[in-house]
Amino acid sequence: MKAAVYLRVSTEEQSMEGYSLDAQRSILLDYCLSEGWEVFDIYTDDGYSGRSIKRPEYTRMFNELEKWDVLLVLKIDRIHRNIRNFMNMMDDLNKKDKKFASAMDSLDTTNALGRFVVNVIQMIAQLESEQIGERTYFGMEEKARSMVNTEKESRTMGFNAPYGYGLDKGVLISVPEELAVVRSIFKEYLDGSTMDSIAYRLNNADQLTKNGNPWNIFNIRTVLHNPIYAGYMRWDKVLVRHFAQEAVSADEFNRVQDMISSKIRDPKKRKDRKIPEEL
Repeated sequence: MKAAVYLRVSTEEQSMEGYSLDAQRSILLDYCLSEGWEVFDIYTDDGYSGRSIKRPEYTRMFNELEKWDVLLVLKIDRIHRNIRNFMNMMDDLNKKDKKFASAMDSLDTTNALGRFVVNVIQMIAQLESEQIGERTYFGMEEKARSMVNTEKESRTMGFNAPYGYGLDKGVLISVPEELAVVRSIFKEYLDGSTMDSIAYRLNNADQLTKNGNPWNIFNIRTVLHNPIYAGYMRWDKVLVRHFAQEAVSADEFNRVQDMISSKIRDPKKRKDRKIPEEL
């Protein structure tokens, strides 16, 4: 029997004992040896979350589905943390008469009991994943609510500095030449230009985004919606004042939000992104 050996570790798990790729590889190769299985290939997704199926090696593995007989993982949560994705995968395996094995869970999916146990364990894994997500959300919300910036220094809430700004030892600083571009984006939109035409103008002027890519309508919209350019940082519904150089006034920012919102036909899809105008 040929085994597709799948290894995965997310960025957060890379330092956790027992979750390293080397540890997974060693255990699974020993497992194949004990079962008398031939290792068809080892598929390794390094730094990818189990909540998404958009993983390069996961995709390659299923493109080669016809070439192997059993999918082997260390634990169920190495392959999926979402029960719907996991069950869809199991359906795909069953249609091709492929087996699934989890070394540390001692599961055999060829019988009804094994399938039931897989379902229950995956539900528990999904619950744990959702609880981690909730704790992260509430932790960031509390951090945002308790953050107080001063005129001497303004810190971010853990995110990377957007276009127009940089970080110096965690302190938000302005990048004047980029803020000048931001001002032009707001001015052109207030003057009636479309997001697409603004992006076209910037690209013709050989201006690039912070990542070195051409501008597009999505980049422009992100800039126009970001309150950081008017003196605020946002975490969900929490606004935190910052004291780095601003690109536009609160009034200009709010007028842009009104203009964008007015173009959305369905009132239910309109979001209130305005900020206080008295700083």
